Amino acid sequence: MNKLLNQKRSNMRWLVLLIICLMYLITYMDRTNISVVAPAIRKEFGFDKITMGLIFSSFTWAYAIGQVPGGWLGDRFGPRGVLTTIVTYWSFMTMVTAQSVGFISFWVIRFLFGLGEAGAFPTATRAMQLWFTKAERGFVQGITHSFSRFGAAIVPPIAVAIMVAWGWKAVFYTFGLVGIVWALLFFLIYRNLPEEHKGVNEAELTYLRGLDESGNINLPIDIKKKPKVPWKFLLSSSNMWYIMAAYFCYNYCLYFFLTWLPSYLVDHQGFSIVKMGLFASLPLFAGVIGDTVGGIVTDKILHKTKNMKFARKVVAIPSMLCAAIFLIPAAQTSDPYLAVYCLTASMFFLECVIGPAWAVPMDVGGEYSGTVSGMMNMAGNMGGALSPIVFGALVQAGMWSAPFYVEVGLLTIGAIVWLFWLNPEKSVVDKQMLAKMNPPTISG
Repeated sequence: MNKLLNQKRSNMRWLVLLIICLMYLITYMDRTNISVVAPAIRKEFGFDKITMGLIFSSFTWAYAIGQVPGGWLGDRFGPRGVLTTIVTYWSFMTMVTAQSVGFISFWVIRFLFGLGEAGAFPTATRAMQLWFTKAERGFVQGITHSFSRFGAAIVPPIAVAIMVAWGWKAVFYTFGLVGIVWALLFFLIYRNLPEEHKGVNEAELTYLRGLDESGNINLPIDIKKKPKVPWKFLLSSSNMWYIMAAYFCYNYCLYFFLTWLPSYLVDHQGFSIVKMGLFASLPLFAGVIGDTVGGIVTDKILHKTKNMKFARKVVAIPSMLCAAIFLIPAAQTSDPYLAVYCLTASMFFLECVIGPAWAVPMDVGGEYSGTVSGMMNMAGNMGGALSPIVFGALVQAGMWSAPFYVEVGLLTIGAIVWLFWLNPEKSVVDKQMLAKMNPPTISG
């Protein structure tokens, strides 16, 4: 005991967090680069807005479909092998996008790319649950997602610079190569459990696992144990459906910023390609800040109040309502700069939801947190898949303001779900039945 008290904590988990953050950054760089080069693609292939909306959504449909299988793989086989494999795969598909020759090839390749990215966040959620304490969940979810939005924010200027120098195809080759390098780095550094990492000392393990009644470090989670996923309990849990519904509302609105924002600035607000590269980044940079702020605030409130339900709700509900409020003037104004500033404020508040939203699967999912977060993200990305199609159809009809009012309505509904029904303290599985399905095992 005295040795542990005197030993300086190694804090290897922060290096692990940095590596995971870089993956989140790459996911959004790869999924949003097509939105920046979309004007060039539309010009070269003669695609109208509806066709481009269908191409945007092909990724999201696949991404939604692959969420639950991706989360299950992370739970069953461990994050190290799963993330290494899927990041390598989707990076290859990113490069293959440059070889598209028409609508069908674009749609199919982006669909296959989406299947690859689908397992990223659910598996990373499982990885963070294994490496971090309950008190750090909001922060780690907030900071990782802030890196994803930072990735989306830096894409416009980087992609425009590459496109001007070497053409739009070079954007996909460059970004795909970055992902392959990350996969190699992750495999070399990460281990599924802190207990397996040589850089983690006993003081850090004590911090992560706690001590039992005898003063010994608690036994690690048995990552080799492959529990059966309790689909019956997950699908019959009303709380699981409320979590999915709330995230559907959030993600529908997010996907405007990830798909149509550059085209909106060029086609409706009259920005040049170069100006678009600058101003399309502002809302996404605001999202970077919002992700971090939301995660930190929900953890601090939890620390002070010890009330999980209050700590998650008090951040998520006002944030969704404020995001909706700022969309209204953005839809009505004819001043392009005011529109950008309002969208920037809306994106900040929208992203404050991320910390509490992604902490919830860790709070209520237990050892099935990867699967639970996959189910939540599946529902969210069904909204994300619908968003670019609806937006494209409405603007094709000349209604540029209408899509924003749809988003206002969904954000309001999401806030209501959070307020009255979603419970961050209520497990989505029946613990007594789980005990019968998966008897405890002791790992050495």
